[in-house]
Amino acid sequence: MRRLLVAVSILTALHAGAQQSTTPQTIPPVTQSITVTADRGLEGINDSATSTALLSQQQLEQAPGLALDDSLHSVAGFQLFRRTSSWTANPTSQGLSLRGLGSTGASRTLVVSDQTPLTDPFGGWVHWNETPVLAIQQVQLLRGGSADLYGSSAIGGVIDVVPVEPLPGHVFNFSADASGATENTGVGDALLTSATHFLDTLAAFSMVDNGGYITTAPALRGSVDTPTNVISESGRLELRTPAELHGVSAFLRGNVMNEARINGTPLQTNAARLWRYVGGADADSSLGHGVLRLYGSREGYRQGFSSVAADRNSEKLTKLQRVPTDEFGFALQGSRALPRAVTAALGLDLRDIRGTDDETGVVNSLPTTTTSTSARQRETGGYVDAVWQPRNWSLSGSVRVDSFRTFDAQQRVSNSPVTTPLPEIDELVASPRLGLVRQLPHGIALTATAFRAFRGPTLNELYRTSQVGQQTTLANSSLLAERATGFEFGGNLTLGHLGTLRSTYFWTEVNRPISAVQLSQTATTQTLQRQNLGQIRSRGLMLEAQSEHWHGFDATFGYQLAVATVTAFNSNSPEQNNLTGKWIPEVPRESVTATANYAVPHIANFHLIASYTGQEFDDAENQFLLHPEARFDLSADRSLSHGLSIFAGAQNLLNRSIDAGRTPILTLAAPRLVQAGLRYNFSR
Repeated sequence: MRRLLVAVSILTALHAGAQQSTTPQTIPPVTQSITVTADRGLEGINDSATSTALLSQQQLEQAPGLALDDSLHSVAGFQLFRRTSSWTANPTSQGLSLRGLGSTGASRTLVVSDQTPLTDPFGGWVHWNETPVLAIQQVQLLRGGSADLYGSSAIGGVIDVVPVEPLPGHVFNFSADASGATENTGVGDALLTSATHFLDTLAAFSMVDNGGYITTAPALRGSVDTPTNVISESGRLELRTPAELHGVSAFLRGNVMNEARINGTPLQTNAARLWRYVGGADADSSLGHGVLRLYGSREGYRQGFSSVAADRNSEKLTKLQRVPTDEFGFALQGSRALPRAVTAALGLDLRDIRGTDDETGVVNSLPTTTTSTSARQRETGGYVDAVWQPRNWSLSGSVRVDSFRTFDAQQRVSNSPVTTPLPEIDELVASPRLGLVRQLPHGIALTATAFRAFRGPTLNELYRTSQVGQQTTLANSSLLAERATGFEFGGNLTLGHLGTLRSTYFWTEVNRPISAVQLSQTATTQTLQRQNLGQIRSRGLMLEAQSEHWHGFDATFGYQLAVATVTAFNSNSPEQNNLTGKWIPEVPRESVTATANYAVPHIANFHLIASYTGQEFDDAENQFLLHPEARFDLSADRSLSHGLSIFAGAQNLLNRSIDAGRTPILTLAAPRLVQAGLRYNFSR
């Protein structure tokens, strides 16, 4: 617990210094709770035809764990590609799924922050530790197809990571936490903000140093199996002009993430460094509200792959990869209120990505030839969105048209002067959406929505070979965009001082889904290739309940039933059986989450997250079963004095053995993780 002792001593010193300049009254928090819609369309308009879930900064802090995805585990229907947290999983396998649509390494759910994408530009996966923890104000999950406003990758929905902004009227704010945990883990976070009449500033930092655990099942382990772990740092700096200046607020934000990982054996490693910058302005005038965002990123990613012997007592390095990627984009939007209870918005955005995949073969520990594949990808889209709100009704409609292009693709081999051009992809896609809400007496609201959406193939799916364990997935430069059609309907019931209930039926059909198709298999290895299959369908029911705060107690409940299957099959692989009727990989039929919070005066605040995930399969053939799992996470916190508080928690409290993946080697999710630390807030 050496890391914990260091953390405690640092925060204790800060606390002692603060006692000289503060009084024993309650210190205001660094941030305040706000409500922001993930819907790009209309600020301040509540189109409740869309099912949403909201996690405040306080709820994010209460969930035990080391990364943002650990906190999102409390939301019913939120599923990662394989059941591993981002502090142990290879980032290229960190795709996510809503509405039972599944994912590969790429996500069918888009992650954004402040109107700009956070999903990896090359691969579509998510770096969950990219944003410093204390720089997150809240997270909103918008479930259901949202390509009408966001374009590619929003088939299952959108997750909006809302950033912290400096608080007006607070000249200086400082917040920090430090903790130690089992698995030889140390965590530290800090946030500093200041606000003046002319300029607001923000600086934030997060770090995780995790010793990890061995993911291979005990009965299958050999001498090459080592702990899977991560060392990660992220930082943010932001400058912002207050909105009081001429009705315009402008800002410039820079973010950096650096991480290094060991992926379960000495030779299987990866590292990434991601620089991201965003600038923009928000303006209000008699004409309406305007938003401009300019953004870009530069990422360097490297990874080493190996071949592990059948007895897992030796391994050989087989390939080295380097993937540099550059990204640039903008988002422009204007909205205004019109006569007859109509509000409308227009938007235009562009995302341009340039990436290269350098793959170097290794034989007898010596590098051989390097195959270099480079390409450019550009998505340009425009949309119109409107909401009409006569009494007791809300009718929303939007349509977006996207040009999705992959071009300038070429491949070179280091021992040859020949450059081989690769196929160009050029698709034009329309994504409409309609939503309807009817408010009835006694707190009842009926909702319905219908949509079309799409997801274009990522550069990773088109050109990069990937490996997880002993499972190798080959690229396919001929992939086309996935096309989805769906609808949802349901109802909300407000029960006065008791709470709220919501039920939603959802149905989504995806044509040409990009899936991994088997090409060959042995006792210890499996070779797959990404292909456009025929069709998949996810249909089901979600039930949600949330109580009001009552005598220090509140609770939530969520249940999702998702019947997600292959409904049509098309593959040119002779080794791949017909998959019609098979379950979509990585999607359980049933999932349940429940949370409870109880404040005991003068003692502590207690928080419980309970979850159940039904059985699922880790492969398209439905041969590799992942058994059902139940998990309990518990945490507690207590305020001491002068802004200092103590917290502790346990993830997987009962230390259950949880199947994470079969590749085809069985790997396990994280064992019990016990964490404790100090949190400090100061404001003036």
